[in-house]
Amino acid sequence: MKVAAQLFTLRKHLQTPEDIAASLKKVSDIGYRAIQVSAIGEIGDQALREIADRNGLTICATHVPLDQLTDNLDAVIAKHKAWDCKYVGLGSMPPQYRNSADGYIAFAKEASEIGMKLADAGLKFIYHNHNFEYVKFGGRSGMDILMEESDTKSLDFELDVYWVQAGGADPVEWIRKVDGRMKVVHFKDMVISPEREQRFAEVGEGNMNFAAIIEACRGIGVEWAVVEQDNCYDQDPFECLATSLNNLKAMGLE
Repeated sequence: MKVAAQLFTLRKHLQTPEDIAASLKKVSDIGYRAIQVSAIGEIGDQALREIADRNGLTICATHVPLDQLTDNLDAVIAKHKAWDCKYVGLGSMPPQYRNSADGYIAFAKEASEIGMKLADAGLKFIYHNHNFEYVKFGGRSGMDILMEESDTKSLDFELDVYWVQAGGADPVEWIRKVDGRMKVVHFKDMVISPEREQRFAEVGEGNMNFAAIIEACRGIGVEWAVVEQDNCYDQDPFECLATSLNNLKAMGLE
């Protein structure tokens, strides 16, 4: 299992080609050797590949808006081929699917169809959860419905362990639950403020059991552990990524 940086963490620093080039150099200098592309500004596919290559960064996965997957899939496939990137990620399902079991079933079918087309191109569709997928409908959580109603060969998962925890579920249990359907995972930690607010934290700086999380991920053959921090609050996001990487190295990851 290798460590990567989720570029969503640095989104404010990635809105021009010049900023992208400078930021990816910083990511490389911190010690990362892979990135997940998300929330970046306009830049040509080949230009981004050249910047990544120049800094020794593999593009291991992405997050792509759903409308691009439904309306412009050929371009999405071409982009991922240009980047030599297998994992096509969706960061969240649209709100209209979230409020009923029927909505989750409909999304599972739609996602499976997209995943089949991506599989035909040699790519893999992966779905990234938040906490809302752990609302229950008739005894089944939204995530249960997604797993059970989607095609097992067409849709994989990209569990975000923070959001699993925030949804009231057990990250380790869920990692084991998606055995065979997850090669990319999101690592972020959780702390509680003095005001009892859940807050994002650098991996290893919060309250989550990352020793058990890492063991479970290794047990199911996860390939990429992607570090993400949605909000760094008053801290420099590059420093947050550095802290997470250093802590993960101390836990035996690179």
